[in-house]
Amino acid sequence: MKKIEPRPCLEKITPYIPGKPIEEVERELELAGVVKLASNENPLGPSPLALKAIKEHLPRVSLYPDGNCYYLREALAGKLGVQMDNIVVGNGADELISIVGRAYLNPGDEIIMGEPSFTEYDFCARLMDAVPIRVPLRDFRFDLQAMVGAVNDKTRIVFVCNPNNPTGTAVSHEELKLFLKGLPPGVLVVIDEAYYEYVSSPDYPRSLELLAEGYNVLVLRTFSKIYGLAGLRVGYGIAPEAVVAALNRVREPFNVNALAQCAARAALRDDEHVRAGRRLNEEGKSYLEEEFRRLGFFFPPTETNFFFVEVGVDSRALFQALLRRGFIVRSGDIFGCPQFIRVSIGTGEQNRRFIAVLEETLKELAGTG
Repeated sequence: MKKIEPRPCLEKITPYIPGKPIEEVERELELAGVVKLASNENPLGPSPLALKAIKEHLPRVSLYPDGNCYYLREALAGKLGVQMDNIVVGNGADELISIVGRAYLNPGDEIIMGEPSFTEYDFCARLMDAVPIRVPLRDFRFDLQAMVGAVNDKTRIVFVCNPNNPTGTAVSHEELKLFLKGLPPGVLVVIDEAYYEYVSSPDYPRSLELLAEGYNVLVLRTFSKIYGLAGLRVGYGIAPEAVVAALNRVREPFNVNALAQCAARAALRDDEHVRAGRRLNEEGKSYLEEEFRRLGFFFPPTETNFFFVEVGVDSRALFQALLRRGFIVRSGDIFGCPQFIRVSIGTGEQNRRFIAVLEETLKELAGTG
């Protein structure tokens, strides 16, 4: 039988390798109380209102969900001050990134992204046999001037992850606006604001203002971070009506499940839960900043719920050693930074335990090195 060959461009795609679930780590290593600080989840969990909405909707899961996410888009439009036709909802912001590629990229087209940045942008391009152009960060921040310089007649999309994953850094409103002014017409700028609710900088971009001013932007946000709904996979984009219409042409029907929709609507109403998540994060950020400085580690300033920390040892070795002690982090080698780790901010107790275990682990590695 003749072998059925996949599309050649798929050979250039490195499949995403997720971290093991806590339960599997505990079973394999015979541990209890493993702490996951690898995926930037909210340690407070979801809003009680979201949990209540899920429970109330369970008897109706035999029915297909609302394929247009009408009520969720209505709630988002009211909260954001935009029109419903400016909003598209996806199975996580990841799906929306993929949909953007399906809507706008042809083989040979180019996207521009930072390096390092969120790997899903690379996937978006390669899936469509387009070319990702990587522009190195400068001082761990997006080099917007260099990104403008990389634009040519093949450029279709520019991805600006703001704050950036994995570095946690952000560009300012004026920097971003100047960048947009320097782009030629016909280039779509995707501003990925997954960590928007955690930002404290007064200079952070007012991206919806930029949208209202007529710039070609698609702003992505998610319910996976501060809203604590990562397991339900629901994100959304805000863009000009024409962009949303294009995305809806290639969006799968019923792409956002019914429980995700009702939980997200309920979460939007719980402002106190969001404030509590912010307070917990700020407290953890202050503590970890102080401890990392005490340990002599470098880290870029973060506007997120995680740190990108230079630990001075091989990140894979540290990852494995921490795993054996019950802590899951992200090793920096996957971002091209082999002596960095990315660590999420947890609860106060988790943060204190992590620092103690980190010190012990580094001493152990130094003794064996």
